[in-house]
Amino acid sequence: MVEISFIFGLAIYGIIWFLCLFVILPIGVVTQDEAGDIVAGSAPSAPVRPRMLQKLLLTTILAAIIYGGVYWLLTSNILRHIAVPF
Repeated sequence: MVEISFIFGLAIYGIIWFLCLFVILPIGVVTQDEAGDIVAGSAPSAPVRPRMLQKLLLTTILAAIIYGGVYWLLTSNILRHIAVPF
């Protein structure tokens, strides 16, 4: 059983949150080149509608669910029963 302090838990959640963000960012992206509407002065690979608020909200929800699983796994004694002693 691992004791998780507030700061340690916050660090774990932050790492999980950023990993989830990088997984969710490319979902549903349509580039200006694909849409055929390239704004002058921008890269053709720039997204038409990035929908960042929705992606940040989805990232937060997904990270909270994953953090809950990690927290349970670390604070329960389940790891002692499946760990192989060296």
